[in-house]
Amino acid sequence: MSGVRDPGTEAGAARAEAPGAALSVDVAGLLAQLARSFALLLPVYALGYLGLSFSWVLLALGLLVWCRRSRGLKASRLCRALALLEDEERTVRLGVRACDLPAWVHFPDTERAEWLNKTVKHMWPFICQFIEKLFRETIEPAVRGAHTHLSTFSFSKVDMGQQPLRINGVKVYTENVDKRQIILDLQISFVGNCEIDLEIKRYFCRAGVQSIQIHGTMRVILEPLIGDMPLVGALSIFFLRKPRLEVNWTGLTNLLDIPGLNGLSDTIILDIISNYLVLPNRITVPLISEVQIAQLRFPIPKGVLRIHFIEAQDLQGKDTYLKGLVKGKSDPYGVIRVGNQIFQSKVIKENLSPKWNEVYEALVYEHPGQELEIELFDEDPDKDDFLGSLMIDLVEVEKERLLDEWFALDEVPRGKLHLRLQWLTLVPDASSLDKVLADIRADKDQASDGLSSSLLILYLDSARNLPSNPLEFNPDVLKKAAVQKTLKSGKKMNSSPNPVVQMSVGHKAQESKIRYKTSEPVWEESFTFFVHNPRRQDLEVEVRDEQHQCCLGNLKIPLSQLLANEGMTLSQRFQLSNSGPNSTLKMKVALRVLHLEKQERSPDHQHSARVKRPSVSRDGRKMPIRAQMSASPRTADGGPSPPVPDSGSDGKPGEEESTPSVEASPPEPSDLAGSCSSLQASAACSPSHILIKEPTPSIASDVSLPIATQELRQRLRLLENGTTLGQSPLGQIQLTVRHSSQRNKLVVVVHSCRNLIAFSEDGSDPYVRMYLLPDKRRSGRRKTHVSKKTLNPVFDQSFDFSVSFPEVQRRTLDVAVKNSGGFLSKDKGLLGKVLVGLASEELARGWTQWYDLTEDGTRPHAAT
Repeated sequence: MSGVRDPGTEAGAARAEAPGAALSVDVAGLLAQLARSFALLLPVYALGYLGLSFSWVLLALGLLVWCRRSRGLKASRLCRALALLEDEERTVRLGVRACDLPAWVHFPDTERAEWLNKTVKHMWPFICQFIEKLFRETIEPAVRGAHTHLSTFSFSKVDMGQQPLRINGVKVYTENVDKRQIILDLQISFVGNCEIDLEIKRYFCRAGVQSIQIHGTMRVILEPLIGDMPLVGALSIFFLRKPRLEVNWTGLTNLLDIPGLNGLSDTIILDIISNYLVLPNRITVPLISEVQIAQLRFPIPKGVLRIHFIEAQDLQGKDTYLKGLVKGKSDPYGVIRVGNQIFQSKVIKENLSPKWNEVYEALVYEHPGQELEIELFDEDPDKDDFLGSLMIDLVEVEKERLLDEWFALDEVPRGKLHLRLQWLTLVPDASSLDKVLADIRADKDQASDGLSSSLLILYLDSARNLPSNPLEFNPDVLKKAAVQKTLKSGKKMNSSPNPVVQMSVGHKAQESKIRYKTSEPVWEESFTFFVHNPRRQDLEVEVRDEQHQCCLGNLKIPLSQLLANEGMTLSQRFQLSNSGPNSTLKMKVALRVLHLEKQERSPDHQHSARVKRPSVSRDGRKMPIRAQMSASPRTADGGPSPPVPDSGSDGKPGEEESTPSVEASPPEPSDLAGSCSSLQASAACSPSHILIKEPTPSIASDVSLPIATQELRQRLRLLENGTTLGQSPLGQIQLTVRHSSQRNKLVVVVHSCRNLIAFSEDGSDPYVRMYLLPDKRRSGRRKTHVSKKTLNPVFDQSFDFSVSFPEVQRRTLDVAVKNSGGFLSKDKGLLGKVLVGLASEELARGWTQWYDLTEDGTRPHAAT
């Protein structure tokens, strides 16, 4: 009986065990369900308890859906790109978008390079070893030494993945190139499931990168070709324009995948890449010892392209009303790109035949393979509509020297654009300067901005024996707030400085990179300045300590001094003023006259620029021009500029011309805005998500002034409406300006304003913004509080700028009264502006007076 179990007993035992087993399973599920319910209901309860709107819940849900959709789209693009790399033929047959096809499919002069891809694939494990060594032995120590908080920074894993870099096409240039060089364009594409993990052990912080996509055109130049081995003197590598980048983050940096932040993070990385690898920056590897590495790393531009952006006709009307039942016009503007330099024109409201009459100047470093690209858009509150595009080969412009034509727009059924293009050659001879100055009418005016007569090229090499203790040679440094803070903390002032060089010509300023903790900095950087009149302008250079915000030395070079030198070039070690006895700065400065060569042509000569037709539709492009506009504010020139007519203005273009006109040229502009010579940064975001859509100031046009000034002028015309306005139609502002020698600061007291214009029926919400030109950095901006709904605000606020008395006399105080408006309000704008000159000996005693506000600040008359 012992070996036989009773079925009833067995069933009872099972029934006794079943409730316990079921209870254990249900407890886990019940707890999970309760946790999920609690997590969902807690935010709702908290919002109700705090009395907040239910819209916050909807906003959070919308953000969650947006994040998931964005990550899903990014993952699908990654899978599609990986499929293309694994089996190109099969993926093409399945129907890949045109933008994902390799370059040789679109361009017949681009060849496949499978042999090169096989070589790279075979070398990829060794390339990965080199990259890992670079991260651990170069980047990791540099990050640790940058700040004490990063002393425990380290890369825990560096894996570049199994997918090698792929070259989708190779183009070799055989025409219009130097015989002693070889130029290749490589269409590169890297889609890798790489894993780069980093951590900061001190703060238990972990982050990393899960995958990277990068696509772009890399130029490889082999020069000079020599008769001995290795036959090539050096190798130069750079991107013609910013590559397309997409990064998937992990760990703490996964927050950067949130829509809005992902574009910002990619833009920051692209800016870092641009500082080293995007034209005009390049990496040069010498292969022989005799090669001049500096000349190859920083070559002189091939020429300057002056673009007269005149007008368009017969554009499409994109604005609609009543859900498309009523068709309106368009608000057209243009985006112009030459390489990595991007300009944006003024928006012309409600016009299908807009007239811009704007002028831009762009540097051309590599014209084989570079084009002038123009896209027209209709400005809308959400996403700007496309109105057409145009692409012109710069080689053709260089051959013709001068082109004045109407061009039919591509990718749209109708529309044409009138351009006047001038190719300016860089001449190392001052014999033609007088003629150039007369052509641009710079020989009579006193302006420092306008059409450029010459180009200044500056190569900043290094400095020696910079003072480690600024107090020894500049006692005014003791008054700096940063220095006083250092002395109070007990730290020594004789530590090595963090030198940075600031250079300016007129109101155009540029700055070098910072070199940390050294008195013998080496920069090896190149800078360019467009110069209006070299006979009257100076190059001002100042070496500053970024850590203590003090001057380590300065010098001033009249550009007229270069005109008498051989080759208009000056290369030497310059002795610094207000510095140590042996403090020197090594630079090479060259001046080149911008000369328009007149070509002898027969009367029946016909010319037309070769317009490149897009091989892919706009929907299939990898990145439109508008998507690469900078989201950061540009450094506009804020100095006064009197009216100067455009040198190329021979007559007015016909308003109703329907055939290309060679003789037409833009009408004479009435005012000058700031020169736009700085390169514009790019951002990989769509046209509908551009943070700032402010036009680039043209160098010779009234309508090209900043949009805020244009809107103020239109408002002033409406106020006038046939009547005569008073002496101060925009009102006045009362300022106290003085320089404190004890504090070594410029003190500005904003007292009040009176008789301002009203931005709405309720009046205005004015505040005052100030810059000390040419410094227009965010850190140099000063702002008052906002006075609500008043036309006679009282501020009585004091501000100061850390600057010495000799230096402040070379500066200009830029004061603007603006209307604040509410969040996302359309009532934001300029109420008036004044530019206060500081080159007065009375500045030490100071003065208090009323100033008349004007549209652009170019006529800052003191009120009586």
